[in-house]
Amino acid sequence: MKTKLILFVALLTTIVSFSQKKWTLKECVDQALNKNISIQQNKLSLDIAKTDLKSSRGNFLPSVSASTGGNLSAGSNFDPVTNNRSASTTFFGGNVGLNAGITVFNGFRNLNLYKQAKLGIETSKLDLQKIENDVSLFVVNGYLNVLFAKENLEVSKVQAAISKKQIQAAKDRFEAGTIAKGELLNFKSTAANDLQSVITQENALDLAILNLAQLLQVPSNNFDVAPVNVDLPSADLLYKNSNSVYEKSLTKMPEIQRAELAIDNATLDIEISKSNYLPTVTSSIFANTNYSYIIKPTGFPTGDFLDQLDGNLGYGLGFNINIPIFNGFKTDANVKRSKINKEIFETRLESEKLNLKQTIEQAFLDVKSSLKAYQAARISLTAQQEAFKNAQERYNYGVMTLFDFDLVRTRLVNAEGAMIRSKYDYVFKTKVLQFYSGELILE
Repeated sequence: MKTKLILFVALLTTIVSFSQKKWTLKECVDQALNKNISIQQNKLSLDIAKTDLKSSRGNFLPSVSASTGGNLSAGSNFDPVTNNRSASTTFFGGNVGLNAGITVFNGFRNLNLYKQAKLGIETSKLDLQKIENDVSLFVVNGYLNVLFAKENLEVSKVQAAISKKQIQAAKDRFEAGTIAKGELLNFKSTAANDLQSVITQENALDLAILNLAQLLQVPSNNFDVAPVNVDLPSADLLYKNSNSVYEKSLTKMPEIQRAELAIDNATLDIEISKSNYLPTVTSSIFANTNYSYIIKPTGFPTGDFLDQLDGNLGYGLGFNINIPIFNGFKTDANVKRSKINKEIFETRLESEKLNLKQTIEQAFLDVKSSLKAYQAARISLTAQQEAFKNAQERYNYGVMTLFDFDLVRTRLVNAEGAMIRSKYDYVFKTKVLQFYSGELILE
């Protein structure tokens, strides 16, 4: 009984510990990268590219094949000299052969196909990296949304607690006859609104947690994230200008590297097309032999089986040269098409660079704007906090109406919300710039 009790307590402790687990940002990103379906699909595409590389290596190796066959015949033959028909004979004969062939030269086509297969692996890796980057940014945004919702909820709870205290103070003043019953009811109405705000923020937090849990493909029940040190924005930007981020991103972003590989692949396509202008040289080697067996009337082979194989053995070596002369300008058209494709990929690279530059410029401007918005929100919050303290004292002394006091209090609540929003907006947009520069560190 004591052992069962210990096991039960240990199990309960494990369950409670699991339910209290708080996921770090790095754990969330790792989980999402491990579970995302698109990532799994691209990993399979990478496996296919590796298989294609193995297949392209085989083009340099000889092809070897073995063959065997046999035939059974029966009947008698007519001899025109003796004018006699021979006895009926049943005969079985067979053959065995071995052939090998190899491409000696085909205009470096096999070599270029091999290089293309290697580029295919690198391209698949970059496609995978692109999706991993996108998923990571989604998770970072979802994680910060949860923290943002938590701060909003805490502010709402503080406001609700203040309203609750004000109700008690208003009751005392009402009972003392210093305020009318209408003001007491107004305080109760404000407290009810603040309680409703708490419920709204709780729902917003539940939704943020659900969205993040779905990204990670984990149950949302008992799911929670660990707090991170979200430093307050400073007046100094991380980077002097957008161009410094852009220069770093050119060597970091998989979109750019993939576009560059596409040009290399197109160059190899041109060389492969040109290989049809050149002769193809192949070589082959073969060996074959045969044997026979008279089934009827003798029931014996025409000779010893091994002796037959040895005596009938033949082998040889050959080569073939195929020189293209004219094929209706198909090769010319293929070469021209390959060159045009390369020009298309070159323009796509420039387009990718332009899109990246514009995205970073916009992101840099967003960071500057969000920093200004945060600084303005901080100044506004400080002012509203002082105004609220002053309004509370004036109201307590009876020199401010309840309507004016509620206006001041509403402005304070709005300033607190704007402060939280601007802070997390700045933090996320800063993370985006760090991502483009290749300096985003997940902890």
